[in-house]
Amino acid sequence: MIDRQQVLTTVTAQIEPFNKKGVAIAEATTFQGDLEWDSLTVMDFVAAVEDEFDIVITMNMQAEIETVGQLVDAVGKLRI
Repeated sequence: MIDRQQVLTTVTAQIEPFNKKGVAIAEATTFQGDLEWDSLTVMDFVAAVEDEFDIVITMNMQAEIETVGQLVDAVGKLRI
């Protein structure tokens, strides 16, 4: 079973190709505010995370996820 730190490390690595502003990634980093992602970037990133972890993140879940830490927690719940 993958632990939370491994999920965080993998998610951080998944963010890098989309991190055009070079923002330092932390659990409190927000996708819209800090990274300034538009909806297309979010969709591409979500697809990459879904492929990496073999999960499906619903639109309702996406609407509730604002930070890297929240995404890590969601991935953990979906992998159970």
